[in-house]
Amino acid sequence: MNVYKVLAVALLTGLCWSCSSYFNQPVDFQNARIGETSEVTKRLKQLPPPKEKVVVGVYNFRDLTGQYKPSQVGSTFSTAVTQGATSILIKALDDSNWFTAIERENIGNLLNERNIIRSTRQEYQGNKSNEPQLPPLLYAGILLEGGIVSYDTNIMTGGMGARYLGVGGATQYRQDRVTIYLRAISTSSGKILKNIYVSKTILSQSLDASLFKYVSFQRLLEVETGFTRNEPVQIAVKEAIEKAVEGLVIEGIEDKLWYPKGGENAATGLIANYRAEKEEAELTGLYNRQTVNRNFENAIGLTLGATLISGDYSGEELAPAVGINYSRYFADAFSINLNSSVFELKNKSAFSERFISLNANGQFDILPRDEINPYVFAGGGVIAGLSNEDLPDDMSNTLFKLQYGLGLEYKLTNTLSLKGFAEHNIVLSDELDYVIGGKRDDHYFNFGVGINFYFGSNKKANNNIDN
Repeated sequence: MNVYKVLAVALLTGLCWSCSSYFNQPVDFQNARIGETSEVTKRLKQLPPPKEKVVVGVYNFRDLTGQYKPSQVGSTFSTAVTQGATSILIKALDDSNWFTAIERENIGNLLNERNIIRSTRQEYQGNKSNEPQLPPLLYAGILLEGGIVSYDTNIMTGGMGARYLGVGGATQYRQDRVTIYLRAISTSSGKILKNIYVSKTILSQSLDASLFKYVSFQRLLEVETGFTRNEPVQIAVKEAIEKAVEGLVIEGIEDKLWYPKGGENAATGLIANYRAEKEEAELTGLYNRQTVNRNFENAIGLTLGATLISGDYSGEELAPAVGINYSRYFADAFSINLNSSVFELKNKSAFSERFISLNANGQFDILPRDEINPYVFAGGGVIAGLSNEDLPDDMSNTLFKLQYGLGLEYKLTNTLSLKGFAEHNIVLSDELDYVIGGKRDDHYFNFGVGINFYFGSNKKANNNIDN
């Protein structure tokens, strides 16, 4: 029963992890409410006021994907994304307080209504010259064009589950992505002033738990619970459009297309934050992979760790080790590593000795531009004992070895990273513990963590980035 309790607690913990959805399940009709706001909406409303609002026209912000909502039971004529993106864009322009949007989506209806007004006045008032005429329509200095250019489904799916003796649970997720482009066009010259590209992921996830157990003879207990949560596509489109409007305002200020009230100083911090966000976006790949431009050809590092001998004695014990290393990068993913370490090997009371080693390795970085980079290495070296008190006359305290291993590096900044590694050292002799026995040579393991500091310009890496 202890196993059941552990699994039950684990399942309840998983459900409580998403308690906002699980404990707020709809059980009654809900009244109409004002539409949701997001963090992007709040930032849009907090933009500095403009020196003068820009008159813009939006004829149509269309769904250019041509996609229909996916269905597992057959074809469907429901579109994958909203067809009302123009209304969302006009609302975002109004929230920013930077633009005066004029009616252009249904301009035909507006012109017809103005004609009705004119004809009605002429019919009832005649041709009186002193009667006021309809004011002219505003014309747009800038047209906003673009649309929803893609809706990609199932760009990432996954999940996990477990079941033991009738108690189990599972979770699944799916991620879609919507992409929009928004461009500003000068009506006087036709020049495209700005082109903004924004994408937003859409998450769907489910969590369920079940219990299927005979509690006594011919008495079966079966319990199921769970929920599914889908991020609304309309809200994702709304956030993407609002983000595009925010980018349009800030980039327009940066390029002096329009000005905030109070001068450029009023938007200095805003522009700096936006530039930092763009730099981060440039280093973020698909699936939210964080990448780093490592433009350095040298690295120096320090390591702390432990060693574990596997020799002719039993009772191996972990012993301390400290080292220093230097790496030289000859390509984006390949480097030569030179390192030296001082360490101890110990077998309880049977053997204890301190050594110094000098090693040369070739290293291959599996994900050299990612924030988290696994790597493998292999090479050779030499070790020497630091004490000759118990060394037999026919043995040498200087031995050659081969080593290989793997590690994981986490880049804190462009020049500083943390790393962890595990290494297997194969000594080309059976004299490591000063005893010869058995059919194989002695070897030992090295585990550790450390830091790397990068320096020196890497011209080859820079050329790769430019290409």
